[in-house]
Amino acid sequence: MALAKLGGWRGGRVSGAALGAVAACVLVGAALRPAAAQETVEKGAAEKEPAMRVHYLEIVTKDVDAVCATYAEQHGVEFSEPVPELGNARTAKLAKGGLVGVRAPMREDEAPVVRPYMLVDDLASAVAAAKAAGAEIAIESMEIPGRGTIAIYVQGGVQQGLWKAD
Repeated sequence: MALAKLGGWRGGRVSGAALGAVAACVLVGAALRPAAAQETVEKGAAEKEPAMRVHYLEIVTKDVDAVCATYAEQHGVEFSEPVPELGNARTAKLAKGGLVGVRAPMREDEAPVVRPYMLVDDLASAVAAAKAAGAEIAIESMEIPGRGTIAIYVQGGVQQGLWKAD
């Protein structure tokens, strides 16, 4: 089962190295989004460069209420009631239209994780690029009704998501 590949991370604490690895993979993940579809960031008056977009930031924790309360206090956001199609995650808006979702583990063996889902135009191509770069594909394609289709891969010990919006 593909989800079993995601259950191997156990333990109660996330190391600084693991968090750094997540940040590094977010920065490196730009290669997985087709250049023609990438957003651009203004560098100067006429110069632009490609940019990535986190569409969904998934946080799996055993203490959903505490995490939501902390983010609400830090950032002045409000979290929704649980959203069934997102594993009962409570969501809040990110800048530029993305969402952060905080949910409890859905299985006994699901460990806490912070998993960014990068927006892509072509999910199959992005999965192929991850695979070609040595990633282990945990979920090749899974529809989230009314929201799009996702994939999850593991690279360098870090879980990453891809999201093709509807």
